[in-house]
Amino acid sequence: MTSRRAPRSALAPGFEISRVLTGLWQIADMERDGRAFDRRAAVAAIAPYAEAGLTTFDMADHYGSAEEIVGEFQAARGGLEVATKWVPRPGPLTRAAVRRAVETALERLRSDSVDLLQFHAWSYSDPRYLDALYWLAELRDDGLIGHLGLTNFDSVHLEMVLKSGIEVVSNQVSFSLLDRRAAGRMSAVCAAHGVKLLAYGTLAGGLLSERFLGQPDRAPDALATWSQMKYRRFLEQAGSWRQLQQLLEVLHAVARRHDASIANVASRMVLDEPAVAGVIVGARLGESEHIDDTLRLFDLKLDDEDRAAIDATLADLDPIPGDCGDEYRRPPFLTASGDLSHHLDEVAPPFEADDVARGRRRVSSGTPWEEIAGYSRAVRDGSRVLVSGTTATHGDRLIGGDDPAAQALFVIDKIEGSLQSLGASLADVVRTRVFVSRAEHWEPVARVHGERFAEVRPANTLVEARLIGDEYLVEMEAEAVVRGDDGDSR
Repeated sequence: MTSRRAPRSALAPGFEISRVLTGLWQIADMERDGRAFDRRAAVAAIAPYAEAGLTTFDMADHYGSAEEIVGEFQAARGGLEVATKWVPRPGPLTRAAVRRAVETALERLRSDSVDLLQFHAWSYSDPRYLDALYWLAELRDDGLIGHLGLTNFDSVHLEMVLKSGIEVVSNQVSFSLLDRRAAGRMSAVCAAHGVKLLAYGTLAGGLLSERFLGQPDRAPDALATWSQMKYRRFLEQAGSWRQLQQLLEVLHAVARRHDASIANVASRMVLDEPAVAGVIVGARLGESEHIDDTLRLFDLKLDDEDRAAIDATLADLDPIPGDCGDEYRRPPFLTASGDLSHHLDEVAPPFEADDVARGRRRVSSGTPWEEIAGYSRAVRDGSRVLVSGTTATHGDRLIGGDDPAAQALFVIDKIEGSLQSLGASLADVVRTRVFVSRAEHWEPVARVHGERFAEVRPANTLVEARLIGDEYLVEMEAEAVVRGDDGDSR
């Protein structure tokens, strides 16, 4: 074992992490289908990481027994920074249920507080995820959580959360030479708000290593681990196996010049991104470890020639579609199974629909104004769905703060949730009307509308109007027509 120790990075004032985090996703894979698993060996395997300064471990509520393993080590020796995730199933949430989820993690971790709790939301059109975030922030203030982070949030919803007054220190997203989405808009949002990225998938499940250099092509289902299956699907979006081999050859040449490994070079390229606080390298505790190779990463400095050669090869790859985290919310689902079947049975509609007279159905979103003024958030009559004027209100909260774009984003999310609850979607929208309280806000609001309806292009009117409530900067209404696969309205 080398005497070198991993450098550290400040994720937040008073909270430092190792620049390489040890990811424990593969614990679930090692325990898959009831396989025999030596938990004692896994606990013991943490010690060499800690001694090398690789003291930050990343896990989640669904990573098998990962939290219990780290908790057992912490109880015996301590000295780790613990980052875990909570990934609740879609549907109703209560403040008590959020507290129980955090307390369950603390029981497993044998701790009174978790250093970093990272939250994942399956659907932005269901605003209940914001309730969970506000309640998690309360638990942070109570001391059960040290710092609050996100995982797999896209750039616009990260910014909307921040504009809504929810303080988060990090967003954990896929970021690798095959997946450069986080290098664009996401990094700009992080720079503007002082949020750091924790990058996972940096080695693409090991595809970016000597192990696959010169190897024949393999379909996702023919690979050994869930991680490899997942990132083989990323490769299908980015290019071909032949292009992977070309990239590996370039990385190998760079690595040889620096007495390093392909994994070192691939990790260094991501670690040098300004928004990245740390990269997550997976470990199969008790089976294999690459501590010495990981530590060599910190001696590696890539020069302009190295970067030019790598960038020239990357230019031939296609960008992964969408924004960060989209692979969990819309096709193509870049997961181990190629869909969400091993994550979810179904995604519940955001709002409960009621049957009313003459065959109509309606939904309410729970804002106090709906009951006071006697209206529904949306009504379906035959094939038509009409969505009332919608502001950035969720319960008694204003979402998006004083930012017109953030408010507009939430408004469209809420409209989308109303449509989904009545069997429609944004793709069915034929008409929108947009009201802004100040003329100078028209462009940021229009740009959000343009992004969300880029493929739909409904008829639209945007006007300046005095809205009821000085805090509201934008209001929108929508009309949709639901058609079957044959084009007939349904």
